[in-house]
Amino acid sequence: MHAFDVLGDPVRRRILELLADGELAAGEIGAVVQAEFGISQPAVSQHLRVLRDNGFTTVRAVGTRRLYAVDATPLREVDAWLDRYRRFWEQRLDALETELARGRRERRESR
Repeated sequence: MHAFDVLGDPVRRRILELLADGELAAGEIGAVVQAEFGISQPAVSQHLRVLRDNGFTTVRAVGTRRLYAVDATPLREVDAWLDRYRRFWEQRLDALETELARGRRERRESR
C-alpha cells in the first residue's frame, strides 16, 4: 500500500496524531477513535494493523497491553516526496511574512 493510501484515511491520520504525542496503548487509541468516529473496536484494530503493516507504527507488548508508537520512516519518505512541491506554498508564506512585517512597521511608525 502506498503511503498516501495509508494516510488518506481520516481514522488513520487521527491515530497518528494521537501517537505524535507519544506511545499509547491500543485501548486508549480505541477509546478516542471510537468516540470520535463511531466505529467499532475491531475496526480500530484493523486501522492499527494497516498502520503497523505499512511501517507507520511500531507495537510492543507489555503484559496483555499493546503499546503503539509512531515510526517516522515512512513519514520521512512522504516529506521527501512533498519537498519538490514546497516551493508552491513557501513562496506565498514568505510573501505573507513580508506583508505582516510591513504592516507592523507601518503601525509603529504611525504612533
